[in-house]
Amino acid sequence: MQRKEPQKLQKVEEVGPIWWVETSENISRHFQFDPDGRFSVKMLEDSRPVVKRVTESFLNTFFPSGYPYSVNEGYGRYTQFRALQHFTSAALSVLSTQSLLFAAGLRPTPAQATVVSWVLKDGMEHVGKLICSNLGARMDSEPKRWRIFADVLYDFGTGLEVLSPICPHLFLEMAGLGNFAKGMATVAARATRLPLYSSFAKEGNLSDLVAKGEALSTLFNVIGMGAGITLASTVCSSIQGKVIAAPLLSVLHVYSVVEEMKAVPVNTLNPQRTALLVADFLKMGKISTPANLRYKEDLLFPGRLIEDAGNVLVGRALHKATKPSAFLKWKEIFPEEKFVLSQNNNWTDMVLEQNATGEDAIRGWLVAAYASNIEQSYYNGLSPSVLLEAYEKMESVFPQFLSELQSKGWHTDRFLDGTGSRFISQ
Repeated sequence: MQRKEPQKLQKVEEVGPIWWVETSENISRHFQFDPDGRFSVKMLEDSRPVVKRVTESFLNTFFPSGYPYSVNEGYGRYTQFRALQHFTSAALSVLSTQSLLFAAGLRPTPAQATVVSWVLKDGMEHVGKLICSNLGARMDSEPKRWRIFADVLYDFGTGLEVLSPICPHLFLEMAGLGNFAKGMATVAARATRLPLYSSFAKEGNLSDLVAKGEALSTLFNVIGMGAGITLASTVCSSIQGKVIAAPLLSVLHVYSVVEEMKAVPVNTLNPQRTALLVADFLKMGKISTPANLRYKEDLLFPGRLIEDAGNVLVGRALHKATKPSAFLKWKEIFPEEKFVLSQNNNWTDMVLEQNATGEDAIRGWLVAAYASNIEQSYYNGLSPSVLLEAYEKMESVFPQFLSELQSKGWHTDRFLDGTGSRFISQ
């Protein structure tokens, strides 16, 4: 048999680059795949107005990708007042640094301002940071309140620095106390940043939110520093001018952060938000979304009792909230529950077990709220009949309540009660 020669492979002609042109919103782009696999995009034509192009470039630089659809409601307003907050804060910082230099008898050059600022921070500021770092659990529970508290502390510190030339003999005391307050403010502001940003993350884009937020803060800090330098060299070149301008900037600064915090739709459960949710459910039969509930929160006094939700107080130690005999009776009636209720003169204590979740806290809150609405409750405590009736009502509505909570975006897997005491049942 004749041996067959192997067929010769036909030479394949090299294919050139693959390209196409896409046109959308008055923009033409040329897309191309090169033979080596590289991909390139080239702008061909952009007939949009200059204002629209600048606006889009600004949004791409300082806002998360896909804005406004990639974040929850309120992020735009939050960002506006955040920008104003950083602007006023940076301007105040320049004025306070200049005042410190005047009080120390130094000529206020930018180089000296930087050196003096860092030297002062190395002392009392670090002490303030250490003290404030022990309050992290409270910041998790009430991030909005502590963010406002941080800016008030910061303004207090800068206020002391601005006033330091009036009493130069107390320079070290005023500068040290001012930096102590600013050190606490720094820790509180950084600790609350993540919970606040997490409230806006809608598509798992937390890193993008933080990065763009920091970019926006940096931009307006630079602008604010420029404004502060202008003020320091003109109307605020004297202490009289600073005494007038600093309080105005401080008021605008605090107002900005308060409005900023009002816009944040925090979706984790804490005592105040749980009480508001239970009260709305009992009165109107509906569950508020985090965006709707944000304006009902009391940012200055979050621990106030809400009568429509049973005047429930969370966080007291078990031995202060109830007697041993009452605790044993409770565990006999409800052995599987991870909460304990005890009625006092003006409120109902709720103590949670160590591993209690947000769902356990909701169950206890509903029982307390239903019990407070039953006429047969006693002045010196909750009778077993009242508790059983309230518990049955809770069981009948809890599946619906929980389902609506989760569908509205609330996180029910944990309950942030700050430094509230919990117990371990044997």
